[in-house]
Amino acid sequence: MRFAFAALVALTATPALAEDLVFTLVNDSSLTITEMYVSPVGVDQWGENILFGAVDPGVSGDVTIADGLDVCDYDLRFVSAEGGEAEQSQNLCDMATFTVTD
Repeated sequence: MRFAFAALVALTATPALAEDLVFTLVNDSSLTITEMYVSPVGVDQWGENILFGAVDPGVSGDVTIADGLDVCDYDLRFVSAEGGEAEQSQNLCDMATFTVTD
């Protein structure tokens, strides 16, 4: 099964460049997210899994990207416990919440 993605409009201040990017990840899917990888758009390798635990359906939590880079556009890769994978590019400076859906 593949994930679909929906970005919600940011209702809080967005982070400045060269600072950690912090946003809320909302798992509004029926799958348990076990891994999340990020990479600046255009970079051909993924960083390490940035989740410290599984994100069950209906659960949300803050995610921090602390890479020190002056970029906003990231490729995101999600892996579920059920074997699903999904990728999407997103400007993370323009949002406070990222929602994963089926």
